[in-house]
Amino acid sequence: MTPNKSAQAYDVLERMVIFQELPAGAMVSEAELMDKSGFGRTPLREALQRLSRDNLVQVVPRRGILVPPISVESQLKLLETRRPLEEMAATLAASRARPEQRSAALQRAKEFESFTGRDLHEFERVLRAGHELVAESAQNQFLENAMAPLQGLSRRYWFAHLRTDPDDVAIAIDRHSELLTAIGEQDRERAAAAARSLIDYLTEFAYASVSAPL
Repeated sequence: MTPNKSAQAYDVLERMVIFQELPAGAMVSEAELMDKSGFGRTPLREALQRLSRDNLVQVVPRRGILVPPISVESQLKLLETRRPLEEMAATLAASRARPEQRSAALQRAKEFESFTGRDLHEFERVLRAGHELVAESAQNQFLENAMAPLQGLSRRYWFAHLRTDPDDVAIAIDRHSELLTAIGEQDRERAAAAARSLIDYLTEFAYASVSAPL
């Protein structure tokens, strides 16, 4: 099914925020975003409402759209919140995933494992698809709604601080592949452990980013 215009606009603007095409701390106008994204006013505004709910932008009346700054303090608080939700989602997904979702989880795991390129935009697509599948497979709409903005902000921080060192991409591949494989194989304990390991890594990454050279 083809996404509607507002969903397409959301995807385009989210990637612009994640990859700093809309830099952290920048104030932009609707007209600028229409020009950059190619979308009209109505789908753009609908996308901005959703992005605002997800804390990826702030709509400032009579001034424009602010892209919030990035800070390690905010990221650590985010991960503190994400940790129990991620473990809960992993455990529930390993129990509740429908057969087609289990099959998709194993396929997504293989997609991670086979990623060998340097195209970070493509890797972001793989990450997003994996995150969405885990949340959807938990069969709990409230949990899914709570996780989506945290995962988006977490991707934003990771890509903003990712250097040329391929080890972090390799670690991300390993953690996500393990999580998705456990869900596909309906292994609750392994899925929960994989979720904890993923958040442990992201926390270590956040601390390491403080002292990383610019």
